[in-house]
Amino acid sequence: MPEPPLILVTNDDGMHSPGLHAAAEAVADLGDLLLVAPATQQTAMSRAFVTDAGAGVVERVTLQVAGRALPGYAVSGSPVMAVTHAVLELAGRPIRLCVSGINYGENIGGSIGVSGTVGAAFEAAAHGIPAIATAITAQVSEWRTFDTVDWTAARHFTRILARQVLDHGLPEGVSVLNLNVPRGATTRTELRRTVQSQQPYYVRRGPDSARPLGQPYQFAVEVAVDWDRLEPGTDIHAVVRDQVASVTPLTWQMTAQTDWMPSGEA
Repeated sequence: MPEPPLILVTNDDGMHSPGLHAAAEAVADLGDLLLVAPATQQTAMSRAFVTDAGAGVVERVTLQVAGRALPGYAVSGSPVMAVTHAVLELAGRPIRLCVSGINYGENIGGSIGVSGTVGAAFEAAAHGIPAIATAITAQVSEWRTFDTVDWTAARHFTRILARQVLDHGLPEGVSVLNLNVPRGATTRTELRRTVQSQQPYYVRRGPDSARPLGQPYQFAVEVAVDWDRLEPGTDIHAVVRDQVASVTPLTWQMTAQTDWMPSGEA
């Protein structure tokens, strides 16, 4: 009898995020779970590797998932470091699927490039592992507070995609499926295939007045949508305007489709 597929569940919100538990519950009956995540909140770390003195420490913890006590591994470092430790140190056999999330806060538009959730999924893809990044809409103020969320719809859609990928693999040329679910969605909500919007979505706001440059400072983050220029068929249009679940196939290919040529003149 063949072994069940090994499924890596990770995130950027940290090992103790309720979203990680929800992701694990979504796929718990589809295979054996390997739970590896950052030890602390690592939002917006993208593909960063950190090199501070404590980087790479791995602590074994126990998590309750679907009524079972499962081992988990909390990695001191970024989301992509958690994936790297999972692949190179902790997995006893090949990983068949990576599920990254469920993130507090949607990863759509230009924010995809900043997201640690998407970054972790791409790191898995770099190791040849099909990956799903999954998120639920949340206010910026909720990113680190882990407010109470009904995970039913996000679990439902995560499981649908996970089963499809395990059964059939990713489509040709696709590296990551990026799933975003509105907070008010149900299991009956439409799941729409989308493309990435070119709008930034999350923007930074500068200080209102001059500040002492020698003191620590963090830019405030807010959502900004140009409704007049919002492209139909995009992730922002689906999730924010139409309030439906969005899945965007992403690829490593970052080359722009253009006929532009350099002039050759100095």
